[in-house]
This record gives sequence, structure tokens and C-alpha cells, in this order.
Amino acid sequence: MGADPLWSTRKVLALVDSQRAGSLVRVGREALGWRQTDLGVRLRCSASTVSRIEHGQLTDLTLLRRAAREVGVPVDLLAASLGLMAQRSPRVAEKSLPPALEDPLLRRTAIAVGLTAPLGLLTGLEKALAATPDPTGSRLPLDSRLATARSLFDAGHYDQLLQDLPGLLGDAHHATTSRTDLDYARLSSAYTLAATVLNKRGDYALSRLTADRAQVYADVSGSPLASAAAARELAAVLRHQGQEAAAQRLIQGAVARVEATGLTTDAQAAAYAQMLASTAYTAAVAGDRDQAHTMIREAGRAARDLPLRAPAGRLFPITPAAVDLYAVGVHWALGDAGAALEAGRNLHASQFPTRERKGRMHTDLGRAWWQWGKPDQATAALLAAVRVSPGEVRDRPPIRQIVIELHTRHPRVTGVAELVAATKVTA
Repeated sequence: MGADPLWSTRKVLALVDSQRAGSLVRVGREALGWRQTDLGVRLRCSASTVSRIEHGQLTDLTLLRRAAREVGVPVDLLAASLGLMAQRSPRVAEKSLPPALEDPLLRRTAIAVGLTAPLGLLTGLEKALAATPDPTGSRLPLDSRLATARSLFDAGHYDQLLQDLPGLLGDAHHATTSRTDLDYARLSSAYTLAATVLNKRGDYALSRLTADRAQVYADVSGSPLASAAAARELAAVLRHQGQEAAAQRLIQGAVARVEATGLTTDAQAAAYAQMLASTAYTAAVAGDRDQAHTMIREAGRAARDLPLRAPAGRLFPITPAAVDLYAVGVHWALGDAGAALEAGRNLHASQFPTRERKGRMHTDLGRAWWQWGKPDQATAALLAAVRVSPGEVRDRPPIRQIVIELHTRHPRVTGVAELVAATKVTA
């Protein structure tokens, strides 16, 4: 068996087929001659944690990805070993392999992988993992399809977006048969959008899966902006799952990758400002007051030269007003309702071009008023949100909870009955 030049390749593919991602890390580590302690130093974790990764006993996908990257596991093999492919075993082009294949795990070009991930989200992204949908046959360019999907999100039409996403993901997967970085970036963007709407609706289990897939395909594409967008959504999931420290590490890594681009374009500068704002909010949720304040100030400085209206189609359409809205959220997360309302004192709906952002402005101010114990103002803000984008109140569990509490504790406040009727909540 040792004389067979394909033995190592077959061994690796057997691990991929059995979805033993941790074992791939072990193979890569041993190929480099590293001990578990050596890899642990690079990951800033103990040798026992490395052992748990390699034996499949650790479910932290972010740490697994970092370990795989350190030892040189190709992203496509990692994706396959995590079950992110309809055809789990990569197709090995045996005739094209060099006669002395020393370490196929580290030679990505020797393996032809058909990266077609199972959609995992049928009938509105609400069912368990299943096969990737067939392409819809649409003749519209994929960029146009993505723009249409984003416009549904921007308009607050979340139900329609959920219905359309399976077809979009099927078409985006089909496009990656081109094996171009751009098409992998488009696929990552489609998954990121799916994660965004799932986060909005509080479907965190599915959102974690879709955000992680977005991250994997962003890594394949090599785009730091696509990677940042995916990291932002995955960090949001981690926050909601009580893993604030992991969310902070993830988002800080994304900030560093964006900064490493040199910020030579407006799109990169916008991504940097956005990720700083996300870092600030993540730190606030984690209770890291100093970091939250520092990062939101840095985000404000980074956004200072950005246009008041973001160009159409920009991946990170952040503006100075959007950073101010983040500041509202940061102070609210820190429990400083007065500071949150002061940060939002000059905000008005006309500063935000989409219904989703206008609605978000009203809900963020509404929850700050509620935190401060002002039910009248909270009701007025949430009603304003309902009138511009009903889904911002109806479909977001934390905001629905405020409506329920208003209905229970302050039923006679002007507007509460209208708010309850519009959102169809029950006490």
C-alpha cells in the first residue's frame, strides 16, 4: 500500500467521505511534523483542545476552520468533510496526478472537487438539510437575482425572500461549476443573505448553518469582503447563542482581514467602517464597555468620509448615519438608555434609503425608550416602525416581546391596541 502513489489521496478522501474533518486536521498536522502542542500554540489553545478537534469532539466550527487553515487543509476538502456537498467524495483526477504525490492533502490542484453543497433549507429555509435544488433555469444574470433578493430584504418582504432563496441558492451553486472566485463569492453572498434574514427572524440554528456555509465559500473565493459579510452574520448568531467571546474573536479577525486590503477603495473603506461598528456592538453585548466605546468611535471616524447615501449594490452600504444608529444599539446593549437616545437624537428616517433600515431605526429607538421606562415613547416608535416596515416588529422575537409587555403592563397607553393588532401578538 505504501508503494501506491494514490494511497495518501485515498486515505484523505476516505476521511472526507466519512465526514471526519478533525482527522483531516490531524493528517495535515502530522504531515508538517507538528505535535498537538505546536498546533495549540498557533491556535492559542491547549493540546487537549487540539486533541478534541482531531477526534471530532469539539463543535466550534470557527476553531476547526482555523486549525484546518494552519495545517494547510484546502477549504474545499474541509467543506466536503463537513457535509457541505451533495456529492461528498471529491472526484480525483487520477490520470492527472503526478507520479510521486508526496502529500495530496497539501496539493489542492491534484483534486477536482465539485463544490455543490446541499441547500439544507427547503420551503422557505425552514426544513432540515437536504439536497441542493435544481437550477431554476432563469436566464437573468445571477447578480440581478442577488440584487432582487436584497431589494426584498431592504423592503422588509421577508416571507417572499424566504420563498425565493432556495431557487437563488440552487442557481448560485450551479454557477460555481465555472470554478471562478467571483462565482464562489456570489454563492457566499447568497448564503450570507439567507443568514441575515434568518437572524432577523430569530431562526438561529439554521442561521448558524447558513452563515458558516457563507464563510466557507467566502474562503474559497478569497474575497475578504465576502468573508467579512459572512463573519458578521455568524458573529450575530454566536451572540444570540451566548458565545460573546467567540463572536468577538471572529469579528476582530474579519476586521484585520479587511484592514489588510489597504482600504484603497471606497468599498473596502465601507467594509472596514461596518466591521468596526459590528465589533463595537459585539463588545457591548459581551459587556466590554471600554472596547465597545472605543470601537464605535473608530467606526465613526472611519465612516466620516463615506457618502451620505451609499451607492446602489454596495455590499456594505454603511453611512455616517448608520454608524450613529449602531451607537444607539451599542449604548442600549450596555444598558445606557439615556446615552442610546442621545446618540440617536439627530437621526431621522430620511437618512435611510430602505424600509428595513427606516424600520430598524424606529425599533432601536423604541427599545431604548422601553429600557428607560417610557412606554408612551416606546409605543410611538414601534408604531412608526410598523407603518414603514411591519416585519421589523412582527418578525423579530425581541421586538415582539416588547409589544407583549406593553400590552400586558400598559394596555391603556395610546397606540398599544393598534400596535398589538398590527403585529398579531398575544399576551
